[in-house]
Amino acid sequence: MPEINDRIFKIEELQHNAGQITASLNINQSSSIFQGHFPGQPVVPGACMVQLVKDVLEEVLHMPILLKKAGNIKFINIITPANNPTAKLTISYKLTDDGNINVNANLFSGEVTCFKLQAVYIKL
Repeated sequence: MPEINDRIFKIEELQHNAGQITASLNINQSSSIFQGHFPGQPVVPGACMVQLVKDVLEEVLHMPILLKKAGNIKFINIITPANNPTAKLTISYKLTDDGNINVNANLFSGEVTCFKLQAVYIKL
């Protein structure tokens, strides 16, 4: 995990209620990841969006988890931190009897949907 000062996303506000999570995020424009993705025109990497969902779920559920299946991943619009240094993540999840965590997540930049994920995680 990157040092705290180098992480791309910082959670400013986190709300959790009955299988629904909303996170207000700031994007760290000085994160070293943007030196390579892409120099002079930084955008948030898709892999970082996927990791963000896992990180927020682990924080809310207070347990380590692993991505078991990503049934549907859509990268719809790019997130350019210089244009909008904030984002919003919404997650709906359900814990199943067989130990799976079924997830639907959306990441927004302003009012624009940038990323959608339907996935199954498992507890470690």
